[in-house]
Amino acid sequence: MSDASRDPVPPPRQPAQRGGFLFGGMFMMSLLANLFLVSAFTLLVIVGIMVALAGGSDKLTERLYAGETSAKDKIAIVQVDGIILEGMIGYARKQIREAGKDDAVKAVVLRIDSPGGSITASDELHHLITELRDGNPEKSIQPKPVVVSMGGLAASGGYYIAMPGKPIFAERTTMTGSIGVYAAFPNLVGLTEKIGVTMQVIKRGEVKTAGSPFGQMTPQERQVWEDSIDHAYSQFLAVVEQGRPQLKGKLREVVVDRQITTDKGAVVPYQRLRADGGVFSADQAKEFGLIDKVGYLEDAVQAAKTAAALGTDYKVVTYERPATLFGSLLGVQSTSPTASLDAGRLAEGVSPRIWYLTPQSEVAGILAASR
Repeated sequence: MSDASRDPVPPPRQPAQRGGFLFGGMFMMSLLANLFLVSAFTLLVIVGIMVALAGGSDKLTERLYAGETSAKDKIAIVQVDGIILEGMIGYARKQIREAGKDDAVKAVVLRIDSPGGSITASDELHHLITELRDGNPEKSIQPKPVVVSMGGLAASGGYYIAMPGKPIFAERTTMTGSIGVYAAFPNLVGLTEKIGVTMQVIKRGEVKTAGSPFGQMTPQERQVWEDSIDHAYSQFLAVVEQGRPQLKGKLREVVVDRQITTDKGAVVPYQRLRADGGVFSADQAKEFGLIDKVGYLEDAVQAAKTAAALGTDYKVVTYERPATLFGSLLGVQSTSPTASLDAGRLAEGVSPRIWYLTPQSEVAGILAASR
């Protein structure tokens, strides 16, 4: 056999264009994807600039609730929902400001659905609502009648902020009242002793650590908080008596006095005061003078119309929450980046506070403060 016949046969030649086509397709896809991202980012920037120029998220959108769009005179529904807490009342504050500066708003219906909250935030809203009712020439706010409509729960701080209103309506299923105040302090002494951990504290000031979870309160330390609670409770009573003068001197009167049977068959006395911290049904609240009428939002609107001496040519409006940029583009509520529960916010939630808060709402208050 010749040498030529022993040479290996060369492998078949692979078509070069297949790899070229594949690389070209991937390149084009990558280019299109980058162009899409750049275009989307540019669109977001443009919309963001437009939102900022238009006033951004500070702008409230007015929505027609009832009546004709063409009507000039308005009744504004101002909504206060959820826990009333510092840093969480911005929406309520903006609604009050919007209704106050709008000369076309002739009356306001304050719609409350809240278990209350901190004494500071509750008192701030009470002040702003009183100012809305009485007017403030320095802020160009004209006096406007304020009528209250209570939703499912308007208790403690939720009842506190209702006091500037007249009349006060509660729905048949409303729970209201809860005129009281408290502060709660976690105590970790037993736990730390069990696991062998102690907290060494160096302080200046005899009652500086009053309320610390790592030590038992002395009588003097407890009295510091007792005095603060007494002051906040007295302020609550004064606000109610100012708003409902017919109850002056009557908030500590016994309104329920009967015998009840415990689950073990024992008969014990059962008494209720108007200001014992507990809630009342709408019927009880009406009987005890805590509200004026049992009725719905529509009834409150009619009362506002009468208080403002409006005819038939008026409309009822509400204020929508400010739209976020992503919410406006996508039609969804964007999640706040601060909504996650980190150690700092958890500490804020469990730090000592004085509450105008409905019983059994402690966890809600702590979680709200931790947001």
